[in-house]
Amino acid sequence: MSYILVAEDDVDIAELIQHSLERAGHAAEVLTSGRDVLPRIKSREPDVLILDLMLPGMNGLEICRALRAQPSTARLPIIMVTARAEETDRVVGLEIGADDYVTKPFSPKELVARVGALLRRTKPTVAAEPVLRYGSIEIDADQHIVRDAGQDVRLTAKEFRLLQYLLEHRGRVLSRDRLLTDVWGYAYTGGTRTVDVHVRRLREKLPILAGALETIKQFGYKLKDAP
Repeated sequence: MSYILVAEDDVDIAELIQHSLERAGHAAEVLTSGRDVLPRIKSREPDVLILDLMLPGMNGLEICRALRAQPSTARLPIIMVTARAEETDRVVGLEIGADDYVTKPFSPKELVARVGALLRRTKPTVAAEPVLRYGSIEIDADQHIVRDAGQDVRLTAKEFRLLQYLLEHRGRVLSRDRLLTDVWGYAYTGGTRTVDVHVRRLREKLPILAGALETIKQFGYKLKDAP
């Protein structure tokens, strides 16, 4: 049973999310103040954090930034929830490390599906090639570790999955829509800009990709066969 922590100050919405998650077989806990989130995660780390943007005490962006700054929680799967629908807000959330972004009002069934998809993507699985190598990059799929020239590189769960997918499909042109479907695992409604944001973050964290990961204009991306 997966443990999902829900940080949401609207009691009605929080109860709806909790009920939907529990009906799907998850254990869910609700916190209504941003001040309580980090201490709770320190005492018991969830499998997924559902994080409202506009929390009292400490907002969702501050919490997300703090979690990504700590090695122990750098890969904690985070779904950000907010009533603010502007694209800039979604991009900021993704840039600081959120793995997914849901805008209110939303379907509880869709949120539960996104939680399930994120769990499937982040829980270690047995891979045909447990260790992938590309130039100076090494991915250990079993340990969920990425190294560049022998140094550990901290990636979010979605960044890790995107990098793994690109390495597994090197030399092929991949559309943004295909990346959304295969990496995000569902009919993502946030738009293909999400892919661009994650690609840019991979290029920043792994400099070898700056030249090796090509942008195919108005279509998608291609990782060269060899760096």
